[in-house]
Amino acid sequence: MKDLALAQGISEKEWEDILEVLGRDPSEAEVAVFAAMWNEHVSYKSSRLHLKKFPTTGQRVIVGPGENAGVLDVGGGWAACFKMESHNHPSYIEPFQGAATGVGGILRDIFTMGARPIAGLNSLRFGSPDHPRTGYLVNGVVSGIAYYGNCIGVPTVGGELHYDPTYDGNILVNVFTIGVQRADSVFYGSASVPGSVVIYIGSATGRDGIHGASMASHAFEEDADQKRPTVQVGDSFAEKVLLEACLELMDRGLILGIQDMGAAGLTCSTFEMAARGGTGMEVDLSKVPMRATGMTAAEVLLSESQERMLLVTSPGSELAVLGLLENWDLWGAIVGRVTDTGRMEMTFDGEKVVDLDVLLLTDKAPLYDRPRSEPEDLAQRRTLPPIEADGKELWEDFLALLDDPEFRSKRPIFQQYDHMVQVGSVIRPGEADAAVLRIPEDPPRGLAVVSDGNAPMTWLDPRIGGFNIVAESVLNLACVGARAVGLTDCLNFGNPERPEVMWEFVEAVEGIAEACRAFDTPVTGGNVSFYNETAGSSIRPTPVVGVVGVIDDVDRIARAGFQNQGDDVVLLGQTEAWLDGSLYLRSKTGEIRGQPIKAEVNAHAALCDLLIGAVGEKLVNSAHDVSDGGILFALAECIVSSPALHGAVLDLSWASDDPVSRLFGEAPSKVLVTVSPDGAKRLEGMARALDVPYLRLGTVGGRDMRVDPFFTVPVESIAARHTTPPPGM
Repeated sequence: MKDLALAQGISEKEWEDILEVLGRDPSEAEVAVFAAMWNEHVSYKSSRLHLKKFPTTGQRVIVGPGENAGVLDVGGGWAACFKMESHNHPSYIEPFQGAATGVGGILRDIFTMGARPIAGLNSLRFGSPDHPRTGYLVNGVVSGIAYYGNCIGVPTVGGELHYDPTYDGNILVNVFTIGVQRADSVFYGSASVPGSVVIYIGSATGRDGIHGASMASHAFEEDADQKRPTVQVGDSFAEKVLLEACLELMDRGLILGIQDMGAAGLTCSTFEMAARGGTGMEVDLSKVPMRATGMTAAEVLLSESQERMLLVTSPGSELAVLGLLENWDLWGAIVGRVTDTGRMEMTFDGEKVVDLDVLLLTDKAPLYDRPRSEPEDLAQRRTLPPIEADGKELWEDFLALLDDPEFRSKRPIFQQYDHMVQVGSVIRPGEADAAVLRIPEDPPRGLAVVSDGNAPMTWLDPRIGGFNIVAESVLNLACVGARAVGLTDCLNFGNPERPEVMWEFVEAVEGIAEACRAFDTPVTGGNVSFYNETAGSSIRPTPVVGVVGVIDDVDRIARAGFQNQGDDVVLLGQTEAWLDGSLYLRSKTGEIRGQPIKAEVNAHAALCDLLIGAVGEKLVNSAHDVSDGGILFALAECIVSSPALHGAVLDLSWASDDPVSRLFGEAPSKVLVTVSPDGAKRLEGMARALDVPYLRLGTVGGRDMRVDPFFTVPVESIAARHTTPPPGM
């Protein structure tokens, strides 16, 4: 059995621990259970020690980390349920099914809690635009997301897309879903009542996805394509039926506990439900519906076939549950019962194949405080290279920057997604700094959601990078008039057994935790994705956050694009900027170098308060934060986001002393807004009261982007670069 255990990812030390605690050799099925529950993807054995640093409580928090998804009270008797997950390894191996099942899994996390999913976001990162696999991966991932979301009827309302050679051998596919429910109708993945009946529901079990969780807990070598059988296969129509059936079971009071069969399949769902309830289970694996012949107990336990759930119901309710499932044409089978023994006892064809202490596989799983150290080249990373730029040819640098994939329209991607189904989307993808959704049955209140990450800045300084992605997300929400109330994360890193990777991870966690405390955005759950590495080459640290905000009136929001000719263009926030880690520097030199600047909490919070108040008063007509590419890049984005492609006449003579840094540099806490001349005095007074710098830049209008005293570029030239499809599309 030792060879089998090592082949499935159990270490030599863990094997010795298993033998010591059991006092015997484990069965083949038990080896499968240990491999599934003690791998990184499920146990978080390298990360959970550090994740405890996140703030996870608050007045709005109904459910924090540890459940299928987090739940926040958003007022009016309503709650928002949301979560972010990764499906990186499967999507690199088989992009369509990997991305599709990633969407399916995160949807199940939401409706398992009793919420109806209302929208999704995605955060995608691919390799170099000219890498031979990039086009294949981009098209496969986008098609998989579109297929699953469109078929099940959940709109995809936004996201982010980036290209960088660091992802050539390991793309990132992070998906986010939000749902709504009544605040007093939350369900949990717990089996807490001995004597309760355990029922399997959904699709039949096959051999797809076996060892999927273990695969996600190891780095790739050059043979990644050979891992294709570990990728799950999704059926969105089956999931739609499963969703409606589960919500009906909940409405009828037939569920005591419910859990998605996600990573590690039936193994994870049984052990985690029993662990949360402080109970045990007796399960007959022979009663699990199977679509493949000759399956072994280990295969049944490890299968990650999609669209399956495990639920617990009261004795006497079994027939009602099975009858309802029959009406929905779903598999339903009584597979066991809850016990008070604290043990998981499983049989297969009349033979006991698993007899284990539940907590041994869950709460008592290995916990490592892995060695960590700064990367040897960190000091070099933070030293700016020489830059040959005197500002005399700013327009050439500007146009070159607009040729970067970061500026290209994501419309070829968004148009594949149904973003209007359920009629809850207030704006179209790409129109604003965050997506805005109506809260069903509670007009005019709404929710805003955004996902964000910044790998270059995090690579230079993980702590500041982690802090700033939270700060930027909070500011993105403020730009549409929403106040941030909670956060989920997807922490994508390389091999945690490398001390420099572990250092990057811990530093990023510290930065995110500090920002969450500073901006009152408790973490309600999330995901850690380690081992994003191929043939010894790791990705740069890429933490991504999904942040939720509340809006009092969805009719009072601001879009990013210029709306009206004659409006004043105003910069709110500091005028200083730095080239450290900037898109300009990366495009100009091909290097990521410098020392990122951390957002100052009080100044950043004041800017957010100003925006929320001004948008709520309908005082500003547009709002867009200044981030990648600096002020000129952000102004160009405002132009191409304008419904009428309005240009602008701008006086940027204040930047003449250092035009390259001031116009292309990046710094947090900067927003471009437009305001009518009649409202400008009011906005300036509000800014002064909050000690937010206010600088009028010019006027919306014309068919040019006129940047005095430097250059003039026709709007058509800017728009042509924007409408060039993203690489791979």
